[in-house]
Amino acid sequence: MTQPTDARILTHFADLADPRDERGKDHLLIDIITITICAVICGAESWVDIELYGQSKQSWLSSFLKLPNGIPSHDTFARVLARLDPEAMQQCFLGWIRAISTLSKGEVIAIDGKKVRHSYDTANGKGAIHMVSAWASENRLVLGQQKVDAKSNEITAIPELLEVLALEGCIVTIDAMGTQKEIAATIIERGADYVLALKGNQGGLFEDVQWLFEQAQAVQFQDVAHDFVQTIDKGHGRIEIRRCWTLADAELDYLVQKPQWKGLKTVVMLQRERKIEGQTSSETHYYISSLDPDAAKLLAAIRTHWTVENHLHWVLDVAFDEDACRIRKDYAPQNFSLLRHIALNLLGQDKTTKAGIAAKRKKAGWDDGYLLKILSQ
Repeated sequence: MTQPTDARILTHFADLADPRDERGKDHLLIDIITITICAVICGAESWVDIELYGQSKQSWLSSFLKLPNGIPSHDTFARVLARLDPEAMQQCFLGWIRAISTLSKGEVIAIDGKKVRHSYDTANGKGAIHMVSAWASENRLVLGQQKVDAKSNEITAIPELLEVLALEGCIVTIDAMGTQKEIAATIIERGADYVLALKGNQGGLFEDVQWLFEQAQAVQFQDVAHDFVQTIDKGHGRIEIRRCWTLADAELDYLVQKPQWKGLKTVVMLQRERKIEGQTSSETHYYISSLDPDAAKLLAAIRTHWTVENHLHWVLDVAFDEDACRIRKDYAPQNFSLLRHIALNLLGQDKTTKAGIAAKRKKAGWDDGYLLKILSQ
């Protein structure tokens, strides 16, 4: 990615369009955005929290903000964030991400969705919003997010998200919901590779890939061009064995749908066997990929995909209590989701404090110098 000279988060929101009328405007938009970002980093989870944070830190905030009429009320924070264009907010966010990160060749970008469970508004017939996010596994950054349309699903949101991301040289991983021909084509057109999970929703492709591996297993892969790797993990009374096979080249000639999947080179079978306290369970999963049939590399990409659950979704639920958030009016849930991603990215990039995200949020609230360093990364 291109590296702008100024990577500080607040500079990227300086030119955000203000949705308010000029008449009666008591507070600067950049002041509202800055206070909100600071408050969310420091643990705020509601509009009242943000107002209280601003009042508690007014002296410090006034050292770099104008605050012509003091700290806005919680109603002002709520009204402004509900009206701000989420697409414009996304563009500011993307500009900042491009300034602070460089994606390495082969980095796994996991695409996955998460519902913000308490963002529903029953009185106005509005369901909880569902956000699809892109997680850079090596950089540990949210690269972007896209709200799923209320009358649609992740299949329509994923291509929109892919279009705004810089993905060249990366490996995009998506679960079976996103295994669609158009999505595979978009990833290839963006200069990336894909590893897509297969289930029974791909119009026969799942059954065909399963059949290919059944035929290969029947002859114990003799005279079948393939690659194989096995890993074993032990710990806490558990043993997990992963066996991964790949097929490519002439073996894929049996797939009738192969020409419809742009860039398709390899199919993958992954068997997981778990042994816990004498009990054994196993499961088998299938994937398609535009990568060469390197079983070790593909297994690593598949395992890395699930860091989006542990390092993003779990942290949002535990450290930010996202599912309990009752912010729900107009664009506010979508914009507040982005603010949580900003806070997570900023806190995650700090390597000076050896603590989890929840502890870092507390430290930022206690120590203005630490918060300023976080904002200046």
